[in-house]
Amino acid sequence: MEIRWNNIKFGNIKLKHSLVLGKAENLNLDDNEILVRNKAIGINPVDWKLIKTNPLNWPNGHIPGVDGAGIIVQVGDKVDTSLIGRRVAYHGSLNRNGSFAESTILNAERVMMLPESLSFELAAALPCPMLTAWQAFEKIPLTQQREVLIVGFGAVNNLLSQLLVNAGYVVDVVSASLNEARAEKLGIRQVYREQSQIGNKYFAIFDAISGENAAHLVPLLRANGHIVCIQDRIPNPIDPPFTRTISYHEIALGALHDFGDKEDWYALMHNGEALLERVANGSVEVSIPVTFAFEKMLDALEHSEFTKLKTVIRLS
Repeated sequence: MEIRWNNIKFGNIKLKHSLVLGKAENLNLDDNEILVRNKAIGINPVDWKLIKTNPLNWPNGHIPGVDGAGIIVQVGDKVDTSLIGRRVAYHGSLNRNGSFAESTILNAERVMMLPESLSFELAAALPCPMLTAWQAFEKIPLTQQREVLIVGFGAVNNLLSQLLVNAGYVVDVVSASLNEARAEKLGIRQVYREQSQIGNKYFAIFDAISGENAAHLVPLLRANGHIVCIQDRIPNPIDPPFTRTISYHEIALGALHDFGDKEDWYALMHNGEALLERVANGSVEVSIPVTFAFEKMLDALEHSEFTKLKTVIRLS
């Protein structure tokens, strides 16, 4: 079985009418590809957002979904056959048929091997937020100026805060929902409920709201500081040239599928595997996802959109 996108105008029509259940087709592999039999499928905001608006002009029959976890069951002619049977997690390209299916074709170099103790359900919930958090973390250098601010606190910034604290940064957060006990457990110094409460200057600010919101935060940076946009980007510098010399960063995990080379993917997957090990041994904390059966995909998409809780599909 697989879930395919169907070109129906949305207007007042409910989301569920945009997807149709279909029978899986025969899948042919190129030399450097693998076939993964999915055991669990992760749902991310990008999934239901693109299903509703289709900005990439998917054709009828396109299979959505970027995150999944499962077992390699077939490999292309140039792929090591010892990979068959390995447990993997992945983040796929939005432009290719994705994870909302029993099986998914992937580039052999773009999967992460799973620790045996990590369940498929938890692994499927991690690739998009975990790899995005890692890309954001890597944007700034480790210096003596270690006070950083995180704005917004969803799945990505939950992981990012732990990476920063573990690396020795002093982390403050802007969040209306993060409770003080959880913040203290994560090692966060201070939680602001509103941006108007911020009274410090920071070496780096990580914004998960919008490019416009990030632009408003730039005055809170120290000289030579860093603004990292996890959602959107700041198109033009805020300060005049040769003044505070702020560095502007943007995060777009999906873009690596089109612009990253073999070495880029090797580095990302290597670091991703290290993070999966940390999740498995408990040194990085993540929320347990809410799971649905494959036949309840439409309910799962609604759950993800309206509760903002991490949601996973379990396949038998």
